[in-house]
Amino acid sequence: MPNVRVRHTRPEDIPALIALQARVYPNIPPWSRRKLAEQLDVFPQGQIVAETGDGLIGCASALIVSWDEWAESHTWKEITGAGTFENHTPEGKTLYGAEVFVAPEARGLGIGHQLYEGRRTLCRAMNLKRIIACGRLPGYHEQAAEMTPEFYVQQVVCGDLHDPVLSFQLHEGFHYSGLVEDYLPEDTESCGYASIIVWLNPDYDPDRPTVIPETIL
Repeated sequence: MPNVRVRHTRPEDIPALIALQARVYPNIPPWSRRKLAEQLDVFPQGQIVAETGDGLIGCASALIVSWDEWAESHTWKEITGAGTFENHTPEGKTLYGAEVFVAPEARGLGIGHQLYEGRRTLCRAMNLKRIIACGRLPGYHEQAAEMTPEFYVQQVVCGDLHDPVLSFQLHEGFHYSGLVEDYLPEDTESCGYASIIVWLNPDYDPDRPTVIPETIL
């Protein structure tokens, strides 16, 4: 495994992040420079990257939300402000995972785990109650003709099917909490569906305020 460092994203990382995202999702338009810059302006502590001596190999971005406002129904575009993070709510108690991606050649090396651990570090340091994300279901298109998305997720949760994203998230200690339709309509592999996953911060103290230090990692 290469020597990997997880750190906060910097403005000078933006061109490399755009190029990496385009390689990871060749069929989905990457974020623009403007949106990445806005994410850093709004919530720099929530944006992290994984790098080796050869450059960036992974990214995880997040914002804080008041989950009650979004729990019933939302799309990725709605909750993230189409990637601008304009809905970032510092007084909220939920760290919402907007995106995670790893370079194709670096998959299977534990990079995703380190990025998720970085998020857990953020959650604990800020005294947030939980991490919530809506994860892609990239394996569903292979089963869509045979089963509903609800049954597909049930099979993955029970261990009878493997999904590249949801199976990984369950292994990382997240729990499945529901299904979202048309979350990312252009995600044809997932047929637009996403699974709501949640990780509860065991160190959360409701009597303490949310803390947002300048730097965490």
